[in-house]
Amino acid sequence: MKKENISDAVVRRLPRYYRQLTELCARGVVRISSHSLGQEMNITASQIRQDFSCFGEFGQQGYGYNVEELRAEIGHILGVDNNHHLVMIGVGNLGRALLQNFHFSQSGFSVDAAFDVASSVVGTTINGVPIYSMDTLDDYVREHSVDVVVLTIPQSVAQDTANRIIGLGVRGFWNFTNMELSSSNPDVKFENIHFADSLLTLSYRIANR
Repeated sequence: MKKENISDAVVRRLPRYYRQLTELCARGVVRISSHSLGQEMNITASQIRQDFSCFGEFGQQGYGYNVEELRAEIGHILGVDNNHHLVMIGVGNLGRALLQNFHFSQSGFSVDAAFDVASSVVGTTINGVPIYSMDTLDDYVREHSVDVVVLTIPQSVAQDTANRIIGLGVRGFWNFTNMELSSSNPDVKFENIHFADSLLTLSYRIANR
């Protein structure tokens, strides 16, 4: 199956598989069947086999999956071994929390720099990441490899900032501005994060128990 034909639902399950397999490795599990993996994740065994078949043949009949090898394969599909270069724009409360607490390297990302307009943070470092002035952003992107930009900035400047960065050649955005960003360029990819969506999903579930 060609990768462009793989559904978004399958792609969004891949990180769950990777996370679960990482936990299994930590627990010392060497092999696992699709049935047992499904029980761990509350997914049917047939769904797991169907998802994996989109990317090739994994496992052996009668043996199941080698957990470490499957984790490595899923990680490769997700690109965790590509060492993506990432910068953050906006070092307010959310941006600072992400820099201090989120383990970007475990997902295959190197956080190289962050940018902000506040003179109080420019010139400092957070968890080893240098904070630069937004005035230097264009030159930095032209001179360095930047695969992904994390946006933790006000909605009022979000789309204009994204457009500016797209013009510099960046094609990946992890967007925490709580608004849908877009581009007419099909090569530009946005992962728009909405915390309220997750909370409202929980609201629905507890309201309809």
